[in-house]
Amino acid sequence: MNSLNGFTDGFREEPGYLDFGRVGPLSDVVVAETLGQTEVLSRARYGSLDHLVEQDLRARTAVSRLTGFTADQIVLQPNTSAGLMHAMFGLTGTVLLSAGDFPSLPFAAVRAAEALHVVTPLWLETDRGRVTPGQIRDQLTPAVVAVAVCLVDSRTGYRTDLDGIRQVIGDRLLMVDAIQGFGVVDAAYEAADVVASGGQKWVRAGWGTGFLALSDRALERLVPVYSGFVGTDDEDPWDEVVQPSRGARAFRVSKGDAIAQARFAAALEQTADVGIDLIQAAMNDNVSELIELIDEFVIEIVSPRDARARAGIIVLEPPAELLTTLVASLANHGITATTRGTTVRLSVHAALAPDTVSMLRGALTAYTLAATY
Repeated sequence: MNSLNGFTDGFREEPGYLDFGRVGPLSDVVVAETLGQTEVLSRARYGSLDHLVEQDLRARTAVSRLTGFTADQIVLQPNTSAGLMHAMFGLTGTVLLSAGDFPSLPFAAVRAAEALHVVTPLWLETDRGRVTPGQIRDQLTPAVVAVAVCLVDSRTGYRTDLDGIRQVIGDRLLMVDAIQGFGVVDAAYEAADVVASGGQKWVRAGWGTGFLALSDRALERLVPVYSGFVGTDDEDPWDEVVQPSRGARAFRVSKGDAIAQARFAAALEQTADVGIDLIQAAMNDNVSELIELIDEFVIEIVSPRDARARAGIIVLEPPAELLTTLVASLANHGITATTRGTTVRLSVHAALAPDTVSMLRGALTAYTLAATY
């Protein structure tokens, strides 16, 4: 097992970056992998292209180590949204989900309903955006065949209880958009039937990286609606359009970007070698440190404080008339964050530079002084 220090030493972002929930700057290992694989492709020496083809299995094996799904149950996707589209378009029946979840989920459900008329979205009423097992239990109907949730809500920072949801939905499919927790949260993926995620946020592997993992139950119930020539069990399907595979590979349209797959694999291999539990613990320590700092300035935190219900996201909600002041103070002190509606979101990884903490303290001090005038 590699050390946590070796992992965090590979963070390259400038001080002040607190926006991993939007995009994670590439890690050292990913930058090195990108340069190496690009060199292989640029030279195209005899036999080198076979090495690039092998990156698909390498990345799926890396995803398997972090999710518990087998490599054969995993198919690579260019992003989370593509994987969710595959899953929703393959569903027949009613899917219970929150309209307030990140748009990838509700858009996939509605587009599937509009196009095929076999999926019916049933909108879940939530507790200020937080999806809980109790709410799902109370709003299930006999027509519901699947429940779709985000592992971590991007606006509230709330971490969904996958085990609890599994207990209340029975053998219905549980579909999970995992992008805001994958790579930094030790999640109960074994409770899910469908897991889709990308690698551009907490994994720090860049865009064009993602996967769709499907349980045996999901493979039995989902139809691979748009399945390309690489989605069959025939490696070279010329002259005949054969049936899609019965496995996860059916949910593919074309061959992927081998260099993106290598980037994804390198990041996940390092994560697995360090241990997701250690990475999560370090992230939680950093979140706690920033919560204590923010509390000194009496700014309301509307994201969970309990480590069991949170991930790496801290959401601030200042008085409406002071939102612009807070945003300006953060920007003036070099803090990169996300502003959405009436809130400001800070997202923290396993590494937190002392300079970043100092910069945030300076921003909050300036905000407090301006707010008192």
